[in-house]
Amino acid sequence: MIDNLKTLTSTAFTLLTLSSLLAVSPSVIAEENLRWKVQTAFGTHLPVVGEPIKRLVKQLADASGGKIKLKVFEPGKLVPSFEITEAVKNNQLPAGFTWLGYDQGKIPAAALIAAVPFGMEPWEYAAWWYDGEGKQLAEALYASHNVHPVLCSLVGPETAGWFKKEINTVEDIKGLKIRFAGLGGRVLQEMGASVTMLPAGEIFSALDKGVIDASEFSLPIVDQRMGFDKVAKNNYFPGWHQTFTASHLIVNKGVWNNLPDHQRAMIDMSCTASTFRAMTSAEATQGEVVAGFAAKGVTARRLNDPLLRQLQQGTEKVMAAQAAKDADFKQIYQSQLTFMEGYKRWKKLAYLPRDF
Repeated sequence: MIDNLKTLTSTAFTLLTLSSLLAVSPSVIAEENLRWKVQTAFGTHLPVVGEPIKRLVKQLADASGGKIKLKVFEPGKLVPSFEITEAVKNNQLPAGFTWLGYDQGKIPAAALIAAVPFGMEPWEYAAWWYDGEGKQLAEALYASHNVHPVLCSLVGPETAGWFKKEINTVEDIKGLKIRFAGLGGRVLQEMGASVTMLPAGEIFSALDKGVIDASEFSLPIVDQRMGFDKVAKNNYFPGWHQTFTASHLIVNKGVWNNLPDHQRAMIDMSCTASTFRAMTSAEATQGEVVAGFAAKGVTARRLNDPLLRQLQQGTEKVMAAQAAKDADFKQIYQSQLTFMEGYKRWKKLAYLPRDF
């Protein structure tokens, strides 16, 4: 009788425990298992620019033991590539991976977060983002748009573009039909170029058919994969318009705020790792591509100093005009200029001259 009573008591306790676990398990599961659809602005087949989101997906899945899984959709699969931020803002997507310069039409200061003509070098931008005011300013800028940005990729300068003809003076820019993004596009427009913005997948066809005369997009290894070297044989340097290129994981602000602290920390940590690996991958892979230019009939050319100075003057004019029109732009740009001035003291003393 006593043994039966013990068995019944044990069974009742077990059932009560299971009942309690079942009662709380839905909220526990909801907290622990994160499943997001994430559209990227860059095809995952592309080297360097397509890799950070793949690294992020793997790292989050591995580090969380499979509790955080992102399903990545290629450009244009869910929403148009240039509308990822708007989709995240409206919670059509919980998150996206993009270059925030695409937002400059609606958020002028966004261009400063993505790439700045004659701006910071990548490690300098990283220092401004993590240890200066960058992260806080970017989060404040996007908070009013219901979006939380997380730096998730950072690479060095792009090429200055692929051109069918040589470019030596401002006169060569006037009337030029060119695909150019961000603030650099505004500068070329001021100098008389006919500037258009095309998604990555449309650039090759436009170049090939003569719809445009020239285009910039990314690093040599990326542009090679896009096929630009087949239709435009003059690849210009340096990348004056994008001395750094930063891309971000953007998350709907409500979705981000509802995440538990450990999941936010895991996403931040994984994006920081992805940012560093994007930098190393970009730096490691360009030299070999440039070495192969001659075999493809491509000439690597440098913009001459007088033309670079004119581009710099054009940049200063555009930046001043944008700062006068938009308070956020003015605040972020001033923060960058102040940081660059302080960093310059160290940079001049610590590093060997480039031509040493």
